[in-house]
Amino acid sequence: MFRRITLSALLTLAVFGSTFMPVQAGEARAETPKVAHRTVKIDGLDIFYREAGPKDAPTILLLHGFPTSSHMFRNLIPALADKYHVVAPDYPGFGQSSAPPVDKFTYTFDKLAEVVEKFTERIGLTKYTLYVQDYGAPVGYRLAVKHPERVTGLVVQNGNAYEEGLDNDFWKPLKAYWKDRTEENAKPLRGFLTLAGTKWQYTDGVRNVEAISPDTWTIDQTLLDRPGNQEIQLALFYDYRTNLPLYPAWQAYFRKHQPPTLIVWGKNDKIFPAEGAQPYKRDLKNIEFHLLDTGHFALEEDGQQIASLMREFLQKNVKK
Repeated sequence: MFRRITLSALLTLAVFGSTFMPVQAGEARAETPKVAHRTVKIDGLDIFYREAGPKDAPTILLLHGFPTSSHMFRNLIPALADKYHVVAPDYPGFGQSSAPPVDKFTYTFDKLAEVVEKFTERIGLTKYTLYVQDYGAPVGYRLAVKHPERVTGLVVQNGNAYEEGLDNDFWKPLKAYWKDRTEENAKPLRGFLTLAGTKWQYTDGVRNVEAISPDTWTIDQTLLDRPGNQEIQLALFYDYRTNLPLYPAWQAYFRKHQPPTLIVWGKNDKIFPAEGAQPYKRDLKNIEFHLLDTGHFALEEDGQQIASLMREFLQKNVKK
């Protein structure tokens, strides 16, 4: 017996299928939305972003994590852009955006959020659903607290707003560095900036390593290896300590404003494990919760499922 497939799922499969699946001669398929690759000036910096979809449609603002960039959304963007306006910027120091040295730019999460805020205003985004992953959570939640009227919903993928899950072995060297910012304490953190460390983030916890493209860690590592970039990343490792004291304010935002929220979390992630996903249920009433059997970069292995879940969630909760 055939299982009923929703229109949302069919559209998602059509878009992803046009990217990954072979098409037989004469077979019709949906046209993949075109993605534009653009750059704007923000405070003298070139901020690169990917954009697709009709500008009069509901907007989704995709905020990437470490050590990647908007490249992590390369497949998700066209999977949503037939119906939504999708925008994904690169932060300063990441991807194709400017990466001034640490003595020329203050690499803090406050500053990254400030740049992203100005970016959204420059390109005319007045309302958006936030997709936050890893570093995208502290950037995005700063925006949400400051401008709750702009946020129409949240999609959370391995990004903490609670201290649960931040007590495992991964966080021990980071917390040592927060306590005493010395080169000796920085040495273990430099391991996160190597090819082995970057590849580990993409492959640990996945069901099938062969499904993960080596292009992912190769591209990220090439950018990490730029002169001065290790110092940029170490500055952000150190500043991550400033996020934890803000957790109560972010949780208060959840309780007061109750943004519709979709959790799509790679449950095998050792950086942001599933313990960090569960507490969202305490504060949010309109929440859809999915733990996926994959790792830190869940889009790499479960992008089709995430896109389908997003389409259904957005259809129910986010109107033009």
